[in-house]
Amino acid sequence: MKVLIIDDVSSLLTEGLLKIGHEVTYLPTINRSEILQIIAPFEVLVVRTKTFINKEIFAAAPNLKIIARAGSGLDNIDLDLANQKGIYCFNAGQANADAVGEHTLGMLLSLMRNLAKADFEVRNKIWDREGNRGYELNGKTVGIIGFGNTGKAFAKKLAGFDVKILAYDKYLENYSNQNAQEATLEQIFEESDILSLHVPLTSETKNWVNAAFLKQFKKNIYLLNMCRGEVVNMSETIEYLNNMKIKGACFDVLENEKINNLSNQQQKDFDYLINNKKVVLSPHIAGWTFESYEKIAQSILLKLTDLK
Repeated sequence: MKVLIIDDVSSLLTEGLLKIGHEVTYLPTINRSEILQIIAPFEVLVVRTKTFINKEIFAAAPNLKIIARAGSGLDNIDLDLANQKGIYCFNAGQANADAVGEHTLGMLLSLMRNLAKADFEVRNKIWDREGNRGYELNGKTVGIIGFGNTGKAFAKKLAGFDVKILAYDKYLENYSNQNAQEATLEQIFEESDILSLHVPLTSETKNWVNAAFLKQFKKNIYLLNMCRGEVVNMSETIEYLNNMKIKGACFDVLENEKINNLSNQQQKDFDYLINNKKVVLSPHIAGWTFESYEKIAQSILLKLTDLK
């Protein structure tokens, strides 16, 4: 098949596809207007975050049969339209799960033990032990919402910290394992000291974590978001950071990750986050490691090989 790759991927994918007989065009720096001009003959499209695959793209791609997302999530693809057109879409969800699990744990430890704050202060010759007294994970209850690949990976990484792990997933049944106990959303609200989000972005989950959601927690919590920025209503969440209902937060993702092109409200929220010492931020890198870069390529290659 004719394969168009429009994002940066490991050479393991391009070389592997060539070996099994596919015709590969690798254009990681191509822009949207150029994609529209050349996509017509291609049967397979490999995309990461380059652009939204919508009606305009589909109209320009009459031969498209398969879309492979080089990462987790399919929220940058109009899946309803793809299904109408009989285009098979898949991602590499398992490939970066370990990376996300490790990153989530790292951000949580940094937050609870004030590592980013303490590091900054020591570099500026501020030696403040009491001001950086932290909290232990031991004995805490961690609520994980979304128990797919990354939720399971985070639970596995947490398992050695003597914590109670509750997992809620609307779309699964009987999913308790050695690391986590299946729970209702009500149990998550009642018992959690820490909440970690691992859900896809859908019409149902967009702005799901808002004031109405957060006020249901019995305890003051730590909030972690490693999935998609738009799952969290940031303005309403900031109100809970202000009143300490949220004791601290880790955000690897934001509603608008083009941080030089924010709306007025987004800029206001961003300014709050970067000036709050109880917030730890990273630039959407939870799943982005040297190892996951290759695992993603291997996952897509294997799936396309099976479809051949």
